[in-house]
Amino acid sequence: MNEIGSIKKVREMLQENQFRIKKHYGQNFITDQNLLKKIVDSANIGPECGVIEVGPGFGALTQHLVGKAKKVLAFEIDKELIPLLQSQFINYPAFILIHQDILEVQIDEVIHTYLSDCKEIVVVANLPYYITTPILMRFLETSQKVSRLILMMQHEVAMRITGKPNTKDYNALSIVIQYLAKAKLLFKVPRTVFIPAPNVDSAIVHLEIKKTKELNPQLEPRFFDFVHQCFTQRRKTLMNNLKASNLGKSKEEYETSLTSLGIALDARSEQLDVVTFLALFHQLGENV
Repeated sequence: MNEIGSIKKVREMLQENQFRIKKHYGQNFITDQNLLKKIVDSANIGPECGVIEVGPGFGALTQHLVGKAKKVLAFEIDKELIPLLQSQFINYPAFILIHQDILEVQIDEVIHTYLSDCKEIVVVANLPYYITTPILMRFLETSQKVSRLILMMQHEVAMRITGKPNTKDYNALSIVIQYLAKAKLLFKVPRTVFIPAPNVDSAIVHLEIKKTKELNPQLEPRFFDFVHQCFTQRRKTLMNNLKASNLGKSKEEYETSLTSLGIALDARSEQLDVVTFLALFHQLGENV
């Protein structure tokens, strides 16, 4: 197979297929073979591994995945790319292509259907910027079978996902993601390695989904809402955000809860780690 991920090859495929890049799908095609290999190496894919790829595009990343994994299950929303991908990987029986929006997919059902003979399920993808968080949450919240994700995303979002307390990047998204998974930023990707070049740089993030969670699954949406309300006004203190929320507690109840956990009454939400937020959620009765 000719290497797809190069500036020359991507331009050839665009021209030969008279392909029109669709901004509404967030299409940015990788043109750096070394980067593609680095991403796949970071995923540590074994021969018994099943890989889910979201948005394979012309198959630049896919070509490296099919050589490592037992099976590659790719979801592509752009119908114009389907025949190109089918032609490109016609001799690879381990490649399975589905023309569907990943946000409409029942993740574990398709894993059972197509990847049940794989010992581990890993997601490797270059995510469209405009729906990075919804796709990420789809996997984290709905799948019991995916073990880890290696994702390319906007650098700013990657910084938030992996943000630490007392930093400008740390926010409600940081806490929600880090409750669900162990998140690590692997490396930054310059905007110059894409066609078309986006306006911002990207980054590769590794997320290992936690096998056990601190909360009952029924309580998790309530906890996530609680966290978001604590960050409603970032410049305000945690206490002021709690008082302005619709959580239904009195000022005295909030003060008692904060004090009992050793949280200063003038503390800001970005000072609290995930464990402390969970403790505060429990302290307030889990019925906030």
